[in-house]
Amino acid sequence: MNPDCTTVEGADAVFCERVGQYDASKSSTAVSLGTSRTLRYGIGTANITYVTDTITLAGTGTTLQGVQFGVATATEDAFSGILGIGYGKGIATRYLNFVDQLKEQNATKVKAFSLSLGSKDAQEGVVVFGGVDTSKFAGHLTQVPIIPASQSPDGVPRFWVNMRSLAMTPPSGISKHYSGSEMPVFLDSGSTMTLLPPNLTEAIARDFGSKSEDAYGFHQIDCSLTKLNGTLDFYFDGVMIKVPYKELTREVPTNPPACFLGIMASDQFTLLGDTFLRSAYGMFIR
Repeated sequence: MNPDCTTVEGADAVFCERVGQYDASKSSTAVSLGTSRTLRYGIGTANITYVTDTITLAGTGTTLQGVQFGVATATEDAFSGILGIGYGKGIATRYLNFVDQLKEQNATKVKAFSLSLGSKDAQEGVVVFGGVDTSKFAGHLTQVPIIPASQSPDGVPRFWVNMRSLAMTPPSGISKHYSGSEMPVFLDSGSTMTLLPPNLTEAIARDFGSKSEDAYGFHQIDCSLTKLNGTLDFYFDGVMIKVPYKELTREVPTNPPACFLGIMASDQFTLLGDTFLRSAYGMFIR
């Protein structure tokens, strides 16, 4: 909670100012735990102090008592609060996180949530705690096993799954499969981009017409690709997710507009971020 809006610029700063902040001194139920720590994200950091307080869920009669969370005393490159809904007590945290508390206080029957980010045109998404929104997907949900932390590439409890292969289906309809694309990946709604190994990223970028990455690691592509019916196809056990070119493209409103591939090269992580998740419906069960 409470990012420092002065450490971000442009639209991020405007958004940061609009979302408001939490003031523990105005809450009669807030309790400071007297412990602090520094959190480091893929981009940005936050120095926080832990508190507990009562949380009421808007639009419902549900009130959660004594929920622990961090209030920032200083941040860098953070423009909004972050709701940690991954693994909780005994796995990734020493306390009950938000999803744990929902189950513990009988707001949900299971420790689970489902996520529909929505397309870029939709401008909004939906998260459902303890259930699914069947209006957000067609067909049946397919169970994909989570790789245990002890067997994952970094040994960290994340939503690791096995990606079996990756292919491109251009408008011609003739698919091209990429060699070396079978690998563990983790699903991360907190990452705007998708991160894949350099060789695989370069091969995909070439097929999008990019010759090389820029100084920031982005691959610029032709904005006209967003109007084509091609897809990048992600294969998992029993299910394939087809991501349209448009959803894979990051568009910058310059004059003229500039477009970049929503995949970046990484030697450290293989993750599927928002440029993938916008085309999928996921239910995460812990």
